[in-house]
Amino acid sequence: MARQPLQPAPPPADGTVEPGAVSPASSLVEPGAAPPLPAGSARPDQALWAQLGWQPSDQQLSQFLALQQLLRHWNQRVNLTRLVEGDDYWIAQVFDSLWPLQPLLSVGALEAGAAFQVIDVGTGGGFPGLAVAIALPEARLTLVDSVKRKLDAVAAMAEELGIADRLTLRCERVERTGRRTECRGHFQLALARAVAAAPVVAEYLVPLLAPDGQALLYRGQWSAADGIALQGALSALGAELGRMERIELPAGRGVRHALSLRPRQRCPAAYPRAVGIPARQPLGQPAPPPRC
Repeated sequence: MARQPLQPAPPPADGTVEPGAVSPASSLVEPGAAPPLPAGSARPDQALWAQLGWQPSDQQLSQFLALQQLLRHWNQRVNLTRLVEGDDYWIAQVFDSLWPLQPLLSVGALEAGAAFQVIDVGTGGGFPGLAVAIALPEARLTLVDSVKRKLDAVAAMAEELGIADRLTLRCERVERTGRRTECRGHFQLALARAVAAAPVVAEYLVPLLAPDGQALLYRGQWSAADGIALQGALSALGAELGRMERIELPAGRGVRHALSLRPRQRCPAAYPRAVGIPARQPLGQPAPPPRC
C-alpha cells in the first residue's frame, strides 16, 4: 500500500477554507534552515531505554537527536516547548511520549506495511506524535492542532527527519476532525497529551476510533473523583475504560498515568459536539443553569 504524503486538511463541506490551513508550500523546509547536528550531542543514559523496555535502532536514536536540534532551532521562531535540553527532552518529552506504548514497541508488534493509523490530537510542538512516528516506523500518523505556525514548524521538522511521507497534518479544531468522514471511526490509536480534562478529551478521541481501536489519555495525577467524571462521559460516548497504568518517571520527574479507552458500540452521531462545547460543558457533568 502506498504511503500517504504530508498533506493539508481538506476544506469543510461548505466550501470555506479553514483559517490557517497548512499548505504544501508552507510546509517546505527552508534550505539550510536547521543547523547541522553537532558531534558529541548528549545521548540519554542507557538505563532510560532499559526502563522503557525498548531499544531504539541507531537510525531512530539519530532521529531523536536530530529532533532535539530542530526543536532548538524552531523555538527561536515559534514558542513550541521549553522542554528541549537534557532530561527535559529525553525524559519529559521522549520517554513520557513512549512509555504507554511499550506493547507496540515490542519487536513484531506492527507488521511492515500494515496500515496502522494513529492520530495525535493537540500535537502542539509535535509530542507525542513525532516521537511515536520515529519509534513506530510502520505507523501512519495524523497530527491535529489549531495553531498553524506550530504545524508549519512540525511539518518542517518532519521533512528534515525523513518521516513526512507517513504524516498528515490537519490545522483545525478537533471537534471538526471528529466529524470528517475520512477521520471518524478511522484510527486504531488516538492520543492526547496535556490537552484538557479527561471527559473533554474522551469526547475528542472516541469518535475517531475504529471498532477495534483504543484512545490513550496521558494524565499526570489521577484520583477517584477523576474516574467518576470520566465514567459519566464514557457512558454517553458508548465507550469503556480498559487498562490504566501508573509510572514514576525517571530522575524524579513525577508520576504519570495512562488510560486506555475502547468503544463498546458505535459512537452516537451527536458527538463530538460543536466547537467549544465539550470544554464548556463536559459530558457527565450537570449542565450550567440558563442565563437570565
